[in-house]
Amino acid sequence: MSNLSQFPLVQYLEEKARRRIPNVALAYLNCGTGDDRGVQRNIDGLEKVNLTPRFMKGEIVPELRTMLFGREYAAPFGIAPIGLTGLMWPQAEIILAKTAKKFNIPFSLSTVATETPETIGHHVGKMGWFQLYPPRKKELRDDILKRAKDNGFHTLLVTVDVPYPSRRENSVKAGLSMPPKITGKFIYEALSHPAWTVATLKRGLPKLRTMSKYVPSGDTGDIVKFVGENLGFNLSWDYIKEVRDIWHGPMVLKGIVHPEDAEKTVAIGCDGVLISNHGARQFNGGKAAIDSLKEIVPVIKGKTTILFDSGIRSGLDVLKAIAIGADFILLGRSFLWGVAALGSQGGDHVATMIIDDIKNNMMQLGCTSLLEVRHVL
Repeated sequence: MSNLSQFPLVQYLEEKARRRIPNVALAYLNCGTGDDRGVQRNIDGLEKVNLTPRFMKGEIVPELRTMLFGREYAAPFGIAPIGLTGLMWPQAEIILAKTAKKFNIPFSLSTVATETPETIGHHVGKMGWFQLYPPRKKELRDDILKRAKDNGFHTLLVTVDVPYPSRRENSVKAGLSMPPKITGKFIYEALSHPAWTVATLKRGLPKLRTMSKYVPSGDTGDIVKFVGENLGFNLSWDYIKEVRDIWHGPMVLKGIVHPEDAEKTVAIGCDGVLISNHGARQFNGGKAAIDSLKEIVPVIKGKTTILFDSGIRSGLDVLKAIAIGADFILLGRSFLWGVAALGSQGGDHVATMIIDDIKNNMMQLGCTSLLEVRHVL
């Protein structure tokens, strides 16, 4: 299987990745929470969305350029933030940041990524977004945001849907821990996946490097403990107002699934709402994210920018979300499957495939512009 275009994108990448990365990394990339049914629910929800082609429209040349928060992007999608990215493939954030810069699409760096804003800012250029897991302490929050701003990250995603760590049982079953435990099983996995192991030895075991600045010992275990004690709690609207006051740039709340919360996001002065259920990695009992999009769009359309993620696996999925009313889409897992399967070429390959898929399906639908996609639902 040497030609990716002959196979469904994610299935092919997963098959190739399974031969290149250890099971612990694979489980983390693929998992949701609980029994993982929420992950499949997101995919099934998108599968139920059907679009209607229109014909006899002459030559179709799809236009994908998208204006968002005063900036032009080459396509209506970007790379979503994912924590512990370097576990899937060492320096994955650098690979994806370079892809974002090359393709003129945004790359979102997570607070709990394995590279820092100082490192990624150099590679991502003007395409950098930053995702904040809100710290409890204001001085910690303000310093993290300053580092992001100082290194060129201009759009802020504030994650609001992590009130408490979720039970990612399949990751635990696979042996995921931070710091990684060097057991016989781990050694066997490392020897069985030499490319990943060599790359990891060159970079070092995954570490939450953005947060290491705040832990004098630099010990991975101490960093993980610090993160657990300082990030992730039930936010309040007052906290969001404080962040809005100190962040001078586009600010989006990430993780909204209820129409009333979407309305409050608009009222509080945020520039956008990112409708997302965290890829079903936090709560296993919710509806498909695309169903939340359907409920929220009629309430806030025209009042703010609507972004969407969770369950997106293809260019056609991107168009389905746009048809329902999203202005911009983020993808996470697909890009990481690409890097895990193809290394330094993986980000570019996935971006190319998604763009080609969007263009092809726009031609099938008879749509020259993304605006026309709104009328094929």
